[in-house]
Amino acid sequence: MPTKIPSGFRDFPPEMMILRKKVISILENVFQKYGFDPIETPVLEFWDTLKGKYGEEAERMLVYKFKDPWSKEWFALRYDLTVPLARFFSARSLPLPFKRYQIGRVWRHDRPQRGRYREIWQADADIIGSPYPEADAEVISLTIDALSKLGFSNFYLKLNDRRVLSGIFEKNFDLDPRESLRVYRIIDKLDKIGIESVRKELLKIGLKENIVEEIMDVISISGEANELLDILHEKCDPKDKKTAEGLNHLMEILDLLGNKRKYIRIDLSLVRGLDYYTGPIWEATIPETSIGSVAGGGRYDNLIGIYSGHDYPATGTSIGIDRVIDAGLLLGIFNTSIKTYTEICVVVISRDFFSKAWELANTLRDAGFNVQIDLMRRSQQKQREYALKKDIPVLIFIGRKELERKIVTIYDRRNEERKEIPLSDLMNYLNRLLRG
Repeated sequence: MPTKIPSGFRDFPPEMMILRKKVISILENVFQKYGFDPIETPVLEFWDTLKGKYGEEAERMLVYKFKDPWSKEWFALRYDLTVPLARFFSARSLPLPFKRYQIGRVWRHDRPQRGRYREIWQADADIIGSPYPEADAEVISLTIDALSKLGFSNFYLKLNDRRVLSGIFEKNFDLDPRESLRVYRIIDKLDKIGIESVRKELLKIGLKENIVEEIMDVISISGEANELLDILHEKCDPKDKKTAEGLNHLMEILDLLGNKRKYIRIDLSLVRGLDYYTGPIWEATIPETSIGSVAGGGRYDNLIGIYSGHDYPATGTSIGIDRVIDAGLLLGIFNTSIKTYTEICVVVISRDFFSKAWELANTLRDAGFNVQIDLMRRSQQKQREYALKKDIPVLIFIGRKELERKIVTIYDRRNEERKEIPLSDLMNYLNRLLRG
């Protein structure tokens, strides 16, 4: 039988899953500190639930869908965690603001490359119910805290607002909202296909060359927030209500972020191609890597109304666990040196003493230690070799000599130190040794 797996999918050995669980635990702690609670949704949704939410190209090319042979219904693997959240919220009466986090896998029929997989782990935090900049500032602040807690220091968030971009396009290029949306989808490919290919695609949809060049000038505008706010005011029509709302919203977010404002760069090339975004949008980038954005999000005030019949303002952020881990490994922030959760291996010196070793292993587990005991009836040497391969730090030997003297022999592989410890002091000694 073949042992290969499809391109864009991966197996994770213990050392990678231990790292992954550590990253997830850090993210959960940050989410909970901000008052978010967990939910879970199915990996499969009805295709009708997802259809029409991501944009025509994404849905045609990237969503895994199939027809159920029994019900004849079309199902799809979830593409993100946001649309399932909108469905989940619409089916319930929940107090506002509803602050949820969800960590799970999503699937995209994308072209596999570094940092881009077909099965993706995401960590999302969303706030439903608040139309105010405070909510956007909180999820941006949470994103900054999460990346900092994971050990990253050299990163920044690109920030833009869909309303500001629309205002610039309508004022300067006379593009209606539908035309603007087509342009956004092309600009969103900038990191994937490069500036020249974006220019060619804009020309291909029928835009005049001078308009395309002006659009290219606009999307090249990026830099420190303080420097760019004046430029945005010049480019926009201040009399346009939506544009003014977008600018004011951005300024309030920046004010609320305080010292964290140092992580923010205004970037007009940021559009985020999903159709449901309506206001502020952001992406986090680690410039020392070529992995692309490691987190992103934005405001989507019209999405929930598709399901509930009543619009609810909403905003959220999504952290790409795969990209975060890839970036951390590249920069040496993470490593896969921990190969097992096991702290202690109880070595069975002879089958005559297996029951005593078994009893000791269970006593240690009851005391909170992670313990393995030989289940293969191997020699003492083979047990030691196994512990070495598994990188188990502490070995405990128990045999006739130890039982007669009511001691155990402990070997600490980390410093190659061997000690005889009375059974009466064993727990205290192990706590000092393994818990510090």
